[in-house]
Amino acid sequence: MNPYEQNRTAWNSLADQSSPFAKVATDQECAQPLVQLDSRGWLPGSVKGLKVLCLAAGGGWQSILYAAAGADVTVVDLSPSMLRLDAREAERRGYTLKLVEGSMDDLSMLDAESFDIVHQPVSTCYVPRIEAVFAQVARVLKDRGIYISQHKTPTSLQVVDNDSQHRYLIGVSYYVGDDPLPDVNDIAYREVGTREYLHRWEELVGGLCRAGFVIEDLVEPKRGNPDAKPGNFRHRGMFVAPYVRMKARRIADRGAMNRGTPAIWTPE
Repeated sequence: MNPYEQNRTAWNSLADQSSPFAKVATDQECAQPLVQLDSRGWLPGSVKGLKVLCLAAGGGWQSILYAAAGADVTVVDLSPSMLRLDAREAERRGYTLKLVEGSMDDLSMLDAESFDIVHQPVSTCYVPRIEAVFAQVARVLKDRGIYISQHKTPTSLQVVDNDSQHRYLIGVSYYVGDDPLPDVNDIAYREVGTREYLHRWEELVGGLCRAGFVIEDLVEPKRGNPDAKPGNFRHRGMFVAPYVRMKARRIADRGAMNRGTPAIWTPE
């Protein structure tokens, strides 16, 4: 089975089994959707009428919150079962969504420069070449459009086990290239049944810049808890940051940056 089929099958199973990764938006969350979507204040004060692409974000959470906030929402996801959750919740709440089954590294079904915002949760680990994803996002975003994405950190994906002293062991090469990651004993931040890939910092940050984006902010969401017991994913989160979240803006005229235009733009 090729990795795309394997990941589609795995996420279908996670959705069908009501995994925590397939949690739909609640009424309480929909009452203040931007609070749920944007704890960092990266989005405009209102997204009403804006065209938003929820990329590799099926599951009935992100899309429903954006729709509740008044956005024109498109969802692209590899898993039909995840998309069915979006369809079910949209119908139940009276929202209209455009749902597309497809891979994040091929958005040829979408028009160029057609979105104001692309919002992507942790998912780039499921494709071998992140540069292809960034290129596709750059193509479909409008000039100065916002790209919010979250990724698994390379170090987190290098962890293979923990020892008797509760130390986390790195056993995967940083330069694994386009090869899929091997199966490991420590699966605290792995999704069961999926095939994943490690992307180096040069690819995560440098690749985003080379695709025509200016990075406006970068944070490492804390998933650790100092009171967590060894073996719990929150214990590991105190030692290895599992995720990085970035806000970037597509700049069509990169030459403007060299002519003295400020390198950071703020939403109008």
